[in-house]
Amino acid sequence: MTTRRTDYTGDADRSVRATGGDLLAGGVIGDGRYRLLAPFGMDVRGNAHLWRARDGQLRRDVALTVLVGDPADRNATVAARRTLERAAHAARFMNPTVSRVLDVLGVGSGIDPSEGVLGVIVADWAQGTDLIDLVAEHPLPAGTAARLLEPLAIAVEQAHHTGLVLGVDHPQRVRVGPDGALRLAFPGPLPQSSLQDDVRGLGAILYLLLTGRWALPGGPQGILLAPRDPSGAPVSPNQLRQDVPDELAELAVRSIAGGIRTSSAVLGMLASSAQRAEIDEQTDLLNPVMSGGNRLADEDTIWTTRRPAQDDGRRRKLAIGVTALTVATVGVLAWVGMQLISFFGSDTVPVAQTVSTAPPPPSSANNGGNQPQANPPPAPKPAGPIEPGKAAVYAVKGDKDNARNISRILDGNPKTVWNTATYRKPFPAVKPGIGVMATFDEATKMAMVTIDSPSEGTVVEIRSAPSATAKLEETKVIGNATLGDGKTEIALAASEPTQYVLVWMTKLGGTENANTTQIRDIEFQRAQ
Repeated sequence: MTTRRTDYTGDADRSVRATGGDLLAGGVIGDGRYRLLAPFGMDVRGNAHLWRARDGQLRRDVALTVLVGDPADRNATVAARRTLERAAHAARFMNPTVSRVLDVLGVGSGIDPSEGVLGVIVADWAQGTDLIDLVAEHPLPAGTAARLLEPLAIAVEQAHHTGLVLGVDHPQRVRVGPDGALRLAFPGPLPQSSLQDDVRGLGAILYLLLTGRWALPGGPQGILLAPRDPSGAPVSPNQLRQDVPDELAELAVRSIAGGIRTSSAVLGMLASSAQRAEIDEQTDLLNPVMSGGNRLADEDTIWTTRRPAQDDGRRRKLAIGVTALTVATVGVLAWVGMQLISFFGSDTVPVAQTVSTAPPPPSSANNGGNQPQANPPPAPKPAGPIEPGKAAVYAVKGDKDNARNISRILDGNPKTVWNTATYRKPFPAVKPGIGVMATFDEATKMAMVTIDSPSEGTVVEIRSAPSATAKLEETKVIGNATLGDGKTEIALAASEPTQYVLVWMTKLGGTENANTTQIRDIEFQRAQ
C-alpha cells in the first residue's frame, strides 16, 4: 500500500483525494493512482459509478467502475467483493467488443478505507458514443439496430460458453465504438447476475435501439421507460414503431421476459433478422429509376398508380395493333397445326425415354438378382392446389426454429418470410435437419410441391408421414430438390394418399458460418 502511494504523490498533491465516497472530477482514487476525468453514469443496483479516468502510472485513459459504500457495511462489502471476484475472472476473457479488465482494487489492496470506496474495476477506455446518446433524438432503423447488437451478442455467447457473466443489463455500461459495434465499456456484473440476466440485457438493449426506451428495472434517471401491458411485460416495439419487423420485436420482448433463455438462441434469431431487415430497408430506400442522370418525367414512368389519360387516338392505335397481333397469332397456330398433322401422318419414329422423378426401383440385391425389375410408375400429374389446414415446425433435435411465424409460409404473401435459425455449422453438425410439417384435412394423393425461397442452395426432401408427430424414420421420401432463388417446383413420386407432408431441409442456404434458410411460401398440388 505504501508503494502505491509513493508512486503517485505528485498527482495526489495536485488533486483532491476522494473521501467518504465523494467522487468529483479532478479527484483521485485508488490510493492516488487514478484521476477522475468525467462521469459516464451510475448503476444504482450495485451503487456502481462509471467514470473515465487517467492512469497516473501508465499515462493513459481508463474506464473505472467504482463501487461506492461504507466499509463497515458488511452486506455491501460482501456484495462488492463478489463483483470484484467476477470481474477478476473476466480478465482472462478476450473479445474486441468487451473492454479488457486491467486491474481490480479492493479495500486494503489499492484502496484506502477513508476513500469510501469498496472496490474499483479498471478496464481499457472505449472510444465512441454513449448508447443512450445514440438514440436520444430518434430510434435506429431495425436493420441497423440488429447489426449493432450482433457483435455484442457473439461476445456474450462466447463468455457463456466459459461460464462467465458479462453484465450487459445496464445501458450506461455499453458504448458504441467508432466501428459502429456495441462494446461493453464498464465490466463488472452484479453479484447476483446470471447468464439469463445477460440474455435479458441483450433484449433490453435491442428494445432501446428500436424504441429509445429502456425495459428493465434499474435504468438510469431521465431515460424513457417502456410502457407495459396489463401483465406487466413491455409492449411490443412494433406497437411503438410500425416499421419494426415482427421477428425483432418478438426477439426483444421474449428475451426480456425470459422466454428466450440462451445467448445462442438470441444470436441465431438476431443474425437472420438483421439480414432480412437490411434487405427490407434497402428495398424501401431504392431511388426512382434514373434516365440520363435525371428522374423520369411523369409521361415516361414505367409503373404508376395514376389513372391513364383518356386519349381516343391512342385507343384506336391500340385496337389496330391488337387486331393485327390476333390475325398473326391465328396464322401461326394454323401453320403449327398443319405441321403436326403431317408429322403424325408419317412413319412412326422412336419416342425418347421419359425421365421419371420417382425414386429408383429396388436394386437386384433386394430381389436376388433373378427377377426383372418393373419400371417405376409415372409421376402423377397435378390437378390443382390444395391448402393444408395448418403447418408446424418439425424438429427431431433442439429448438423449433421461429415456430411462432411458421404460418407465413401459407399466407400467399411473398413479402412475409419464415426463416430458420442461423447455425454457425452446417447440418448435420448441430442437428440432422429442420422441417415444416403440413397437415391436411384428409388424406390426399400429392403430385407437386412448389417452394418460394430466396435461399439458393437449400436441399429439401418432401416426405409423406403417418402423423404430424411421426419420427423421421417413419416418414417416406417422395421427392427432393435443391432450391434456387425464387420458386422451385418439386414433382413427387407416385405414392399412397397422405394427410401429412413433411418439407425436410437437410442443407440450409446462407454462408459457411451463417447457415440459414428463408421461405416465402409453400404450395401443394394434389394429383389427378
